[in-house]
Parts: sequence; C-alpha cells; structure tokens
Amino acid sequence: MSIWNALADVDYRHAYVDAGGIRTRALQAGPEDGEHVVFLHGTSGHLEAFVRNVPEHARHYRCHAIDMLGHGYTGKPDVPQEIPAYVDHLIAYLDAVGAERAHLVGESLGGWVSAWAASEHPERVASLQLLCMGGTKINPEVMERLKKTTTAASLEDDVELTRSRLRLLWAEWDEEFGDELTEVRYAIYHRPDFQKNLPNLLALQEVEIRERNLLRPDRMPRITAPTLVVWGNKNPFGDVPEAQAIADAIPGARLEIFNECGHWPQHEQAGRYNPISLAFLAEAR
Repeated sequence: MSIWNALADVDYRHAYVDAGGIRTRALQAGPEDGEHVVFLHGTSGHLEAFVRNVPEHARHYRCHAIDMLGHGYTGKPDVPQEIPAYVDHLIAYLDAVGAERAHLVGESLGGWVSAWAASEHPERVASLQLLCMGGTKINPEVMERLKKTTTAASLEDDVELTRSRLRLLWAEWDEEFGDELTEVRYAIYHRPDFQKNLPNLLALQEVEIRERNLLRPDRMPRITAPTLVVWGNKNPFGDVPEAQAIADAIPGARLEIFNECGHWPQHEQAGRYNPISLAFLAEAR
C-alpha cells in the first residue's frame, strides 16, 4: 500500500503555509471547525511519520502534520535549530492557520518541542502527547550514533544507508510502508538545501548546545496541559525508566508502555495507539 493510498478516504490538503516567514509543508485534514491536533515528527523526520494516524484522527479533529523548522520541505534558515526556534515556528504555524489552541502530538524531537511549548505557552496547548520524547538527558553515545547515521545517509549516495537509518527507529521492519518511506526520506536527505542545513539540524546532538536546551526538572512541573506519555520498550534512544521519569515529572501525566515496539509507537503499533490517543483527546476536550 502506498502511504498516500492510506489517505484515499480522507479529505486532505497537501499545503505550504507561511509560518512567520518560513515556508512550511503541512498535511491538513479533517473538519475545518474541529479542534486542532498538530503532529510533530522527530530529528531528520518529516510529516509522513503520521500517515497511519491522520485518517482516524481526521474523523473528529482538524489535523495538521507538518515538516518542522529545517526539516523535510520546510524552510531552512541558516542558524542552528534549537528548541526555542522550533517553538516559535510552531506558534507561528498555529497563528497562520487560526488555531488559538491545539492538541500537540510530538514524537522524539517533536515531543521535546511540544513539552517546551506547553511550558512556555500554556494558553495555546489543549493537551500533550509525548511519544518516545527526547530532551531530558544527555547521552553522548546515542547522540553520536544519530549524528553519524543521519550524516552518512544524507551525504553518501547509497539508499541502503537511508534504509538503515529508518530501520534504527523500528523494532521490526515495516513491510507495508518501509520501502516507500525509505524513498521519501532518501529524496529529502539528498536535497541540496537539506544537506547544507545538516549541521544546523543536528545542532542539538552537540553536548554544549543540548545542555542549554534540556527539559530540566524545574520546567516540567510548569506543564499544566493533560499529558499522555507513550513509549516503546525497545526504543533504541531511551529505556523505560526514562519514560517513567518524564511521566513522574509532569503533574497528572499518564504513561503507556508498548511492548515489542521501538521509537515510532504511533506508526509501529497504530492499531493500538490510535484508540488510546482518541480516547485521551476526548477526555481532554
């Protein structure tokens, strides 16, 4: 099945939105008068990470899956991409589409950005879903692995390196969408603007920069939005105790652990994730 065939029953729009002067790629679907749900991907990712989630969520909500600042086909200012800049871009996108408040669903880096946004702009965040979120600790081994695999996949003309980079995210290879997602990501990685921006995109994998962007213990309690933490027990970038610590640090947060699951729970186990997410959103409304 094609990732776009998965959207065949959905009235969607592939759009480019001016978000604070940044040309921003977005997949928009669902009732225009529905509550807004914004899906944010991880480091070096793109909006296709949520192709298994948008159709079911768009039955009830106005959904937006976007390529974040410096990622995918979105604009790439020539400065290191740090968390406040990602948040500013997110808020500019919400302003551009007329979303006074939104439910944020963030995977990995997207969760980091979402949590920071919820702590800085609580009036804009209706609820928070943090899927294998990063940003609470420094792990040089993980950071170096992410830098090396992304750089190699981007700068070398070998599609198998891109496949290996994706394979790192999943507990099991995705037979349905894996090959197509590899092609999508390979095309993005080998765009001249992506390659030029690579040091800026990977800035958070440098210890000094990451240090000043961490979600510290004094920030987490400032999150007042209803929060759901979702984690895979085979997440290669963080073990289950990290997920528990995140949930414990956010008042009232709920934790869901997915067994036999890696770094993309919303994709790897969409059949389990979607009902949990929709029930959580219904409670948070």
